[in-house]
Amino acid sequence: MTPTTTDQPARRQSGTIVPVLAFAGIVVAVMQTLLVPVIKDLPALLSTTPSNATWVLTSTLLSGAVATPIMGRLGDLYGKRRMLLASLAVMVVGALISGFTAAVLPMIVGRTLQGFAMGAIPLGIGLMRDMLPRERLGSAMALMSSSIGVGGGLALPAAALIAQHADWHALFFCAAGLGVLSIVLTLVAVPESPARAQGSFDLPGALGLSAGLVLFLLPITKGSDWGWTSAGTLGLFGASAVVLLLWGLMELRLAAPLVDLRTTARREVLLTNLASIMVGVSFYVVSLVLPQLLQLPAATGYGLGTSMVVAGLCVAPLGLTMMFTAPVYARLSVRYGPKVTLIIGLLVIALGYAGGLGLMTAAWQTVVISVVLGAGIGLAYSSLPALIVGAVPASETGAANGLNTLMRSIGTSVSSAVIGMVLTGTAHQQGGLAVPSMQGFRVSFLIATAAAAIGLLLALLLPNQRPVQHTQLRASSEEEAGLQRAEEVLRGFRGRVLGADGTPVARARVTLIDRRGRQAGATLSAADGSYALTVPAQGPYVLAATATGHGPHASSATHTGDDHPVDLDLSLPGESVPA
Repeated sequence: MTPTTTDQPARRQSGTIVPVLAFAGIVVAVMQTLLVPVIKDLPALLSTTPSNATWVLTSTLLSGAVATPIMGRLGDLYGKRRMLLASLAVMVVGALISGFTAAVLPMIVGRTLQGFAMGAIPLGIGLMRDMLPRERLGSAMALMSSSIGVGGGLALPAAALIAQHADWHALFFCAAGLGVLSIVLTLVAVPESPARAQGSFDLPGALGLSAGLVLFLLPITKGSDWGWTSAGTLGLFGASAVVLLLWGLMELRLAAPLVDLRTTARREVLLTNLASIMVGVSFYVVSLVLPQLLQLPAATGYGLGTSMVVAGLCVAPLGLTMMFTAPVYARLSVRYGPKVTLIIGLLVIALGYAGGLGLMTAAWQTVVISVVLGAGIGLAYSSLPALIVGAVPASETGAANGLNTLMRSIGTSVSSAVIGMVLTGTAHQQGGLAVPSMQGFRVSFLIATAAAAIGLLLALLLPNQRPVQHTQLRASSEEEAGLQRAEEVLRGFRGRVLGADGTPVARARVTLIDRRGRQAGATLSAADGSYALTVPAQGPYVLAATATGHGPHASSATHTGDDHPVDLDLSLPGESVPA
């Protein structure tokens, strides 16, 4: 477990941090759907073949998948705000490159740089955990997590309007302008987090993970073109399995790995990440199906014959509903916990897709589908970072949320490949063109319903979490603020660190060690020697205290579910600490 300078940095009150970080998340999410209105025209616009043109979309997906866990870990080590600004800057450069070219190779380079900005989502969630008071954290993380869908949903009608009335390169210049605005707002309104993980960046781990992800995602995104049983597709899948296995073995041997696989293997983290894949699958289906259904000509017998802009407006409620779901999630989560809100969200998604099977005959019906699915996906997306943050120490927030965001990206990649295969396989010829059929749309909705059902099963297997009632915090120092936040949870160890003659010891480091000898938490004692630590689960622990000028001390204690007082006397010899 990688230690931090403090496990509970002071959360600063600011009314601007949340909207600025959420805006940054929306801006980078826009990159995912920016070119949807002109996808079919890309080969002609870039004077290239359709197979080459698909790399304009694939490159963004691959770079985003690679960037999310890497930028999360860099943020934990060197500052989340710093890495957020770097992500946005790279995105702006990529947008400008794409805006000034009509050649396929520079366009792919620019799109690759734009995808790199997806690391901003976990960085923003990490900043919120470090900077905000607990009573605002739930709704803030919910909004940041939902920004992936909000940005994608709102970008569709806006991009369609620009593409229909201006040169398509204007899409990239608008994206660059939004990126610059986000950078300025971040510089002005978002302070750097004081939380830092100790250690160095795992470069071999980053290279290994990047290679494994590219080898895995590349055949998923190109399998339809290459053939799912072709030697190239199967060979890349096999190579990805070998590379990721070797990478995992290497990570387990490192003291400060890129991804702590032991933490990732915890039941709550593993099940949350698997559920995230299912949410990603279900989210992307509606983005693939409804715009096509809306724009197909009425002459097909089932197409709704709307324009590109109208189709975008019909799907836009998906993103808007996700955005307005954040405060609803916060109230539900405080009362019932994030596990329950995830279950509710997946139920709504399943019901939305199942009901949508009979709601595909009018434009207003697609709006109803978008609203219902937006509410469900918003609740599900909002729950995921809260479940991750509640299961990992502060030193791993960025990396853990980066991995969770990666799981959602894998879900959308799988969804794109499977739904693309279904729509192609069920298409029929009309006027010499392959046109998606109503059967294909309905099979796609059934696949999304099944994905939501699997996610629901995984969510039901998550361990129960105690909902936390929040109070307003008032503190005169970082140490006292950390103490008050831990005390309000009423679930852990607290007490005083004492020296000779019973005098309090300030800024003593108190480390919580679980039965396996792993660090489960750490904090610094306040000016009066008081400390407080939350615990991840009931059971036996060791509390180890160290301070300058004093000998180390360790005491065994068992947590049984209630607040447990333990004083640590540095003048006593203490006990041995497990290795």
